[in-house]
Amino acid sequence: MGKPHALEETISMLRHIYLDLDFDEVFNPLFITDEDMFKQWGSETPAILDRVYYLAGLPRPNVGLSKEVKDKISQFVELDERRSRNLERVLQDYKRGNIEGDDFVESISKGLGIGFDSSEKILDLFKEFKELIPVPTNLTLRSHMTSGWFITLQALAGRSELPLKLFSIDRCFRREQREDQTHLRSHFSASCIVMDKELTPELGKEIVTNFAERLGFDKVKFIVKKRSASYYEAGTEHEAFIKLGDWIEIADFGLYSKDVLNKYKIPYDVLNIGQGAERITMIRNKINDIRELIYPQFYKVDFSDQDIAKSVEFIQNINTPDGEKLLKALLETAKQNKDAQSPCEFISYKGEFLGKKIEVKIVEPENNTKLIGPAGFNQIYVYEKAMVGLLPDSKDENSLNIIKNGVDTNISYLEAFFRKVISKIESTKEYGEYEERIPIVRSISDINITLPTYIHQYLRGKGKIDVRGPVFTTVRWNII
Repeated sequence: MGKPHALEETISMLRHIYLDLDFDEVFNPLFITDEDMFKQWGSETPAILDRVYYLAGLPRPNVGLSKEVKDKISQFVELDERRSRNLERVLQDYKRGNIEGDDFVESISKGLGIGFDSSEKILDLFKEFKELIPVPTNLTLRSHMTSGWFITLQALAGRSELPLKLFSIDRCFRREQREDQTHLRSHFSASCIVMDKELTPELGKEIVTNFAERLGFDKVKFIVKKRSASYYEAGTEHEAFIKLGDWIEIADFGLYSKDVLNKYKIPYDVLNIGQGAERITMIRNKINDIRELIYPQFYKVDFSDQDIAKSVEFIQNINTPDGEKLLKALLETAKQNKDAQSPCEFISYKGEFLGKKIEVKIVEPENNTKLIGPAGFNQIYVYEKAMVGLLPDSKDENSLNIIKNGVDTNISYLEAFFRKVISKIESTKEYGEYEERIPIVRSISDINITLPTYIHQYLRGKGKIDVRGPVFTTVRWNII
């Protein structure tokens, strides 16, 4: 299953909270006229418009067929009178808006009876299309969700049951002079309104407190803003803060100005609450830079312990059911006889295996040692983005902490090694005796373990792979 973006997880959570609080979801207009901006912001508008994006479009030029252009077109196609008329008609239809831009080349192709490649070459001959300058409109991209709320409420006032409770989570755009760790040119606003005959800011406090509790924050304080935005009633705009070490702002709310509401013929009180979805996501994920949150692919790469543990793979692995049965036999033999004094050998399996007869033994030919080295039953754990090998029954404080709080891959050194051995047994065709030994482990490849390159580089860069340990185990097999 894929992994969602952290911001989308927060947006999904915010949606469910709003729905649980009996708010209905709507989409507000995204394209706002500057006339609406003047209605909402009053004398402040010129300063606010400096932060909005105006929409512009390319004009459709009036293009004629000069002799020079006709001569150039004749290099691609024989331009008789009929084709000339057809091309002029296509150019005029495009000018009038009867042909969409996506269909322009196709229309030239049909009019002249030529292929698309030749049509594109002909279009390239008209300098008028290359010298176009965008013409601005009076439409802006929504910079505040409030800009859309007034338009939505104007449509619903008088034909909706009160109280009306709505929310919208959608993009807003601001023409920031530069993007930094707290500002992007596009952000998601999580905004709600309550419309009723009479409202006070106390309802805003109640909703924000309830919201904060559902987010897991139990301490909320409110501060009245000394200077309210023009679309709020003076003295009603509040900032809401949660206690997270310091006090951190999570919401802004207030009652819409009656003067502005009257301009939109809205006869009721309206409470508006606004939250930045990115800000809440940064708080939840303990990220200080919004750029790193939204575009992690361009910034520091980070992986959780679970990500690292799930990425562990075997270099050589078992491919058959017979191989899996042999693995159980080898692990059982090793477990039962791990402390046997050497020299020693123990048969794990003797019989049919993939249509051939085999005998498989764990051996230790050297004197004064044990069948399995001290690190043989080490398991691989991932803790605080470090990969380490530990015995599951370790008793020292550091190991106990890793075993308790880390992610256990459930892969032991011996299992990984035995999988390599069995893979070789599966592919052995010729009769004879074979042997595979694992000595002191210094790297994960010594155990028959690998990681994706990006994970390996991530861990190595932090110096956080430590699987060293003496395994000293030998497996010997005969194809009989």
